[in-house]
Amino acid sequence: RFSIVTNRDLEFQYLPPGLPPVKVGNLMFEGDTISLVPTCGFFITMNPGYAGRTELPENLKALFRSCAMIRPDLKLICENMLMSEGFQKARVLSIKFVTLYELSSELLSKQAHYDWGLRAVKSVLRVAGSLKRGEPNKSEEELLMRALRDFNTPKIPAQDTPIFIRLINDLFMGQDA
Repeated sequence: RFSIVTNRDLEFQYLPPGLPPVKVGNLMFEGDTISLVPTCGFFITMNPGYAGRTELPENLKALFRSCAMIRPDLKLICENMLMSEGFQKARVLSIKFVTLYELSSELLSKQAHYDWGLRAVKSVLRVAGSLKRGEPNKSEEELLMRALRDFNTPKIPAQDTPIFIRLINDLFMGQDA
């Protein structure tokens, strides 16, 4: 796309078209020479508020522009992952899934090992997908309920287990948790 001069930013249109990309200069970084290419960028993604993570040092922060991020839309991600795992009722099931995780994070006791975020969502959905492939004739609600129950209950302490099971029973009516 950038080999066509008119597709480039104005500041780079004077450069000749061609492949490989045109170099516009060099940079010395810790003894290595790095060629500067206007169509290439460096990005650092961090989650400093997450357990075990550290802040980016100030000398590196000065070299990069910060960019605010928003929480991922778990319902949409969940729905798409369920569809990719072969679930036909992905929209309805994704709402139940995300509602369970939201309620669990609010109602269960605060535990350092609880993870109701995207990483856990993806893991549970992989389990649900393998259950779906293993038992294609079972109801999708039952398979997702089993994946949620079996994946999460081993991590939940005894005082929170009845609350979690009640939440599953309320969201997946007609299925025995």
